[in-house]
Amino acid sequence: MTETKNKKFKLLDVALLKRVLRYAKPYKKKFYVSLVLALVIAAFAPIRPMLIQFSIDQYVHNKWTQALITITIIQIAFLLVETFIRFYFTYTTSWLGQHVIKDMRTQVFNKVLHLNLLQFDQTPIGTLTTRTISDIEAINEIFADGIIPIIADLLSIVIVVIVMFVYDWQITLFALLPFPIMIVATYIFKESVNKSFIAVRNAISNLNAFVQEHLSGMQVVQAFAAEKQEYKKFEEINGQHRNANVKAIFAYSVFFPVVEIVLALSIALMIWKWADVSISSGVVVMFLLMLNLIFRPLRVIADKFNVIQMGMVASERVLKLLDNTDVTVNEGLINNNNNKFEGNIDFENVSFSYVKDVPVLKDVSFDIKKGETVAIVGATGSGKTTIISLLNRLYSIENGIIKIDAQNINNYDLDTLRSNIGIVLQDIYLFNDTIYNNITLWNSSISKAQVI
Repeated sequence: MTETKNKKFKLLDVALLKRVLRYAKPYKKKFYVSLVLALVIAAFAPIRPMLIQFSIDQYVHNKWTQALITITIIQIAFLLVETFIRFYFTYTTSWLGQHVIKDMRTQVFNKVLHLNLLQFDQTPIGTLTTRTISDIEAINEIFADGIIPIIADLLSIVIVVIVMFVYDWQITLFALLPFPIMIVATYIFKESVNKSFIAVRNAISNLNAFVQEHLSGMQVVQAFAAEKQEYKKFEEINGQHRNANVKAIFAYSVFFPVVEIVLALSIALMIWKWADVSISSGVVVMFLLMLNLIFRPLRVIADKFNVIQMGMVASERVLKLLDNTDVTVNEGLINNNNNKFEGNIDFENVSFSYVKDVPVLKDVSFDIKKGETVAIVGATGSGKTTIISLLNRLYSIENGIIKIDAQNINNYDLDTLRSNIGIVLQDIYLFNDTIYNNITLWNSSISKAQVI
């Protein structure tokens, strides 16, 4: 489970997106409702400017006060309806995203629970923490601020442009002459921020891994007076995180003024053309409002594409974890919970390596009879703890057979195997809970009297 280092992702990886969208299947009604609301919002976009144009040309120009009051009330009512629809649209997409990531996070944690311990030896715990929390939170943005909101924005732009062409195609063409500048600026912005965001995600993962590791090993750091040394390392990683964010901030600082300049050019060209074309004041006001309706979503649409892209980066990492096949397979059929093990143990030519081609155990064979007490003595790293871990199937052996009561341990149901073996670990780990729950490990079958 290595980190993704500055890998360039496609704008939309369709196969990856389909896998993510499958998690929305239990909530497909909400998904379809949000799509319908996106269409409604897009259809509503040009209505208020059109009402204002009608008010100016028909009622303001002719000074029909009573009619103007009536149409103003209609506009206020329409605004309230549109506001409610936008509220419900935002709520629905966010609700959908939160439910999807809740299911994904549960699935990821369940996967982590069953990973082979070798994965925890090779992967920083902070990286797994990032996968379970930060990366999945980024996937939420695909739904809450990504695909569906982008659909709504793009549809709004298309409908507004069509209405403008219907009213006056010449002025519309002049007003949209600077549009290619906007497209180029949006593309450059998207690419720049995309690189920065990938660097930010990697920096966050590195920070999480570093902090978790050093908080867990703080006793070692302080015992060896290594505070200054580790502080410098943290300062370097934290600086990388800052630099990645500053690059993204710079891109935003350039892009938004460019959008304002292009909008100003569009308005200037429209007014210049208005001098040569006979159109009403109401139409001019409507065109000004519609230009804002085009450029307002364009200000954020590039950012939303980056949100999707970062969601895709996070999805790729999370799904890679979910696709990890290095789990302890539980295919044993022997359930011996009611009849405890007798205690005969056989190791037959067992070999095992934590790192490929660096064996810890090689062709180890021994047998322990029921009732015998055996002490395994050896230097640190000679494989004493490894033998116990293999007996519990915490790791999978490479060669040989381990038997308990003449049965290959792979034939036992995993819960049966482990519940019949008692272990006192060399390093004690306490969960943030009561002493009682730490002793029972939340096993309801263990009574308080037994604990005492």
